[in-house]
Amino acid sequence: MNSLTKKIVIFLLISILPCMVFAQNQTQGRNPGEPNPNSIGINSAQQKLKEVSVTKFEDPAFFMTAMSRDQGYVTKRRLPGSPIEKKPIEDEELHGINEQDIYVLGLKVHYDRRGVHQFAVMPTRPIPIPGITKTISVWVAGRNNNNILNIILLDYHNQPKELVMGKLNFSGWKKLTVAVPPEIVQKDFHYPNVNGLRFGGFRVDCDLIDTYGVYYIYFDDLRAVTDLFSEESRDVDDMSDGW
Repeated sequence: MNSLTKKIVIFLLISILPCMVFAQNQTQGRNPGEPNPNSIGINSAQQKLKEVSVTKFEDPAFFMTAMSRDQGYVTKRRLPGSPIEKKPIEDEELHGINEQDIYVLGLKVHYDRRGVHQFAVMPTRPIPIPGITKTISVWVAGRNNNNILNIILLDYHNQPKELVMGKLNFSGWKKLTVAVPPEIVQKDFHYPNVNGLRFGGFRVDCDLIDTYGVYYIYFDDLRAVTDLFSEESRDVDDMSDGW
């Protein structure tokens, strides 16, 4: 190896090693397939990220289903169960919050004919998510179909926004996570008393090949990683602007 080759090798090592260390630090302790909430939509000097529970799907009466009558119909039911791999939220354990979490929400879809179908499940009223949401996750048992799960969010201006959570082509429970892009408006400094998103429901886009017979899908524990810095860092003697 001549001197020029040695210099090239040394230069490449110096250039590549810091990138490898940076990438390792970014993914350490996280699933590489999940978005990192620490690097999404950073628009302030400080953040206070927390994982919060949006809904645990314990009460089926709080949810309604929808499907076009010429495509089929959907029934819902509460069933006992929970994903084995699901871990409790650390803050809930620390503060002794023991909210009931023993049921899942099940949907049974009856297809009347093949076609490009859709069905949805929605809360009877949108569920607010505190703070500025970075990522949203939900546990789903998709029964190994090629259907696509979308989440519907209402932004600061009450406009519906849809994000693709992923395909349901897996067996058993799986945690699906999606990042909320900064383009979705969550606050306006001209109206500081109300911030954040609201959960408006899920829509499932059915794969044409699988739209026959009966299809089952189950949901459990919708969570969000949200920035609560503005909410929890307000001075105790500061006034509220909502008057």
